[in-house]
Amino acid sequence: MTIAITNQLLLAPAPFSAGLELWSQGNGSENEANWATARNAGIVPDDQHFGTCLEIRKEKATTRIRYQGDTPIIPGTYLRISARVKILSGPLCSVRIAGWPRDRTRAHVTGLTETGPVVAIRKYNQVVEISAIVGPGSRPGVDLAWGIKPAFGHFGLDLIGDNGGAVRIESLRIENVTTGFVPALIDWVDVLDFGAKGDGITDDRAAFIAADHAANGGSILVPEGEYFIGGNLSINSRIRFKGRLKTSASTRVSLLKSFDLPTYADAFGGETPGFKKALQALLGYTDHVTLDLCGRRVEITEPLEVHRLAPDLRGYSNRRVIANGSLLATAGGAWNSKLVRSMANYDPADPTALTNVENIAAIEPGSLVTGTGVGREVYVKSRNIGKRRLELSQPLYGGAGTWRYSFERFRYMLDFSGLEQLARFNFVDLDINCQGVASAIMLARDGQTNAIRNCYITRPRDRGITSIGRGCQDLMVDSCQFISNELDVLAQERKSIAINVNANDVKIRHSRFVRFAHFMIAHGGGHIISGNHWFQGDSADAGLRYAGLVLTQPHVQVTITGNYVDNASIEWTNEHSEYPDFNGQQYSFGALTITGNTFLTGSSVRWFSWLVVKPYGKGHYLHGLSVVGNVFKTHDSIVERIDRVDNSIADLDYGKMRNVHFTENTFNGISTYVANPLLVSINQTSASRTWTSPELNGLPFKGRAMSVTSVVAESRITNASGDAVTQMPWVQTQIGTQKRQIRLNWSSPAKGRVAIYARMDRPY
Repeated sequence: MTIAITNQLLLAPAPFSAGLELWSQGNGSENEANWATARNAGIVPDDQHFGTCLEIRKEKATTRIRYQGDTPIIPGTYLRISARVKILSGPLCSVRIAGWPRDRTRAHVTGLTETGPVVAIRKYNQVVEISAIVGPGSRPGVDLAWGIKPAFGHFGLDLIGDNGGAVRIESLRIENVTTGFVPALIDWVDVLDFGAKGDGITDDRAAFIAADHAANGGSILVPEGEYFIGGNLSINSRIRFKGRLKTSASTRVSLLKSFDLPTYADAFGGETPGFKKALQALLGYTDHVTLDLCGRRVEITEPLEVHRLAPDLRGYSNRRVIANGSLLATAGGAWNSKLVRSMANYDPADPTALTNVENIAAIEPGSLVTGTGVGREVYVKSRNIGKRRLELSQPLYGGAGTWRYSFERFRYMLDFSGLEQLARFNFVDLDINCQGVASAIMLARDGQTNAIRNCYITRPRDRGITSIGRGCQDLMVDSCQFISNELDVLAQERKSIAINVNANDVKIRHSRFVRFAHFMIAHGGGHIISGNHWFQGDSADAGLRYAGLVLTQPHVQVTITGNYVDNASIEWTNEHSEYPDFNGQQYSFGALTITGNTFLTGSSVRWFSWLVVKPYGKGHYLHGLSVVGNVFKTHDSIVERIDRVDNSIADLDYGKMRNVHFTENTFNGISTYVANPLLVSINQTSASRTWTSPELNGLPFKGRAMSVTSVVAESRITNASGDAVTQMPWVQTQIGTQKRQIRLNWSSPAKGRVAIYARMDRPY
């Protein structure tokens, strides 16, 4: 007899010689008749083959011998039950190993195989060994696959067939043969050993949990098959998949020690379904911060709407990262935009709403709004169908009324718009290739400090990064490249936009933007735009050039430093103001610093300017603009001037300018030198009491000659006779029809040359 010890538990039953009262004539339960009092059984003390053994005269069609002791069934363990048998006389019969499973409450576990292979005995005195293997997994060689429900079993054998034969049985052996199925030196466990079926129907969740507990610092193997997981599952061990998992769309699977795309791709049968489930887990409070794509490419066939992947998720603010791989949009109907036209009411007193919206159920949140009085990049933030009300990302400048609007919903590879809030989410070292069929990223309605770093956003069909609310607060875009899908399209025909923002304190740094209609439409204040390169030229001779950066808040507190601005302008508007006229109770255009940038153009129209102010209402002025230390250059054409006011809607109030600084800039290929203060010489060749300057077109934005900071004689000032004139003149400003001239008034006629520093503002 072999005594096997597993986890300090005795597996082998007592020998027959220890007493037949331990052996049941039934299934092995406590209240059944035993073999001690049976008239057809007895102990043989010295059989030539078996030594001490049991002899039974077979009297029933199925004669059962079961050990009444509890043999433990341990998850992950395989047992071999065996015995040697011979027939001395009488009819020959067959024999098989059998067992009876019970759970921890001692209830019988039904539905399991309880008998092993039948062995027919063909000769008298022929010693026949019978055996069967019991264990949790349905593996080759396992006869009684019991899963993980049984806690112990009663084992023995059955004599079946003709009655009357004399049968001798050597004591039963139970051995641990787990190493035959799972090599002892390998630090992994197999889910099949814990009752997993892998048939795609049976819920294998409990088997995975049991295997995870048993791994004890090792790994889990999932063999070939389809494993249905009926509820959320977290695995704390390393895991390797040859088979696949099958879950509902809402079931979250968190592979905490193998949290990377290759493992999820193996688990769910491909990079695309694997990425969806991994992203779902990333937002499911897993203890991992980073979803590592491990350099793999994920083909995205339809918009990944995060609120559908995680339907119970309303917002998320823990730091999470998607890193190191490629997302590739593949063409298909799922990317088609939806366009709806509708009538609605607008009231500036309720500045970010449209009311009484017709056909509102057809208008999707996240839709771009266009129409009368709508500035650029205004989106539907949310909708209330019952109240026929749409919440907008920005106010409209067109005033109260009932207007027809268009609502176009673009499709994004990563769409977070269904979340109320998303914060501290990072995209790092990714190639987001939209292939001209999809847009890239739509942010949540609210949130802050989201970041895109070291990423390529390539060929977005409509938009790169879209904010439909304040989910762009403190947005950081660092060391990225945005490449348009409109590289060969003339500038005036482009429609795509790389980034829009509505909130404050955005940082756009060390990034490159190639041939979009606009690289960024930016509302809000406190932005830092530093070290970038955006260029928007085309192949046309004398081509039109448009805004790369559009600032839509008049008082911005924005710093634009160290950028390379190529064939594009900076446009400054108040198009997102519900009351666009200046009313004296608000700030006008101010708090903008443009320092140390390189501005370049080529093959552009002469009237192109790099700095454009466009008021959308009357009465506005500049009060805080610094343009210092920049280089402005054309390389194969002439540009009239670097700055202009687009007065197609309204002009500035040039009589209110304050604190404007244009100094230390370099001009190459520009007809008009622009500065404030502007150095002007007046050369009066004949004696006169009044000296009037030419029109000072070099003042920024063709402003008025508002003030003079100094008058310095550059030659001897004399009268008509050549005698020196020592008195200082007094100055008149805003002379002429355009009010761009300066007049010097002398006490007596004088002639000579003077240098004047004139300003288009009052500094304070």
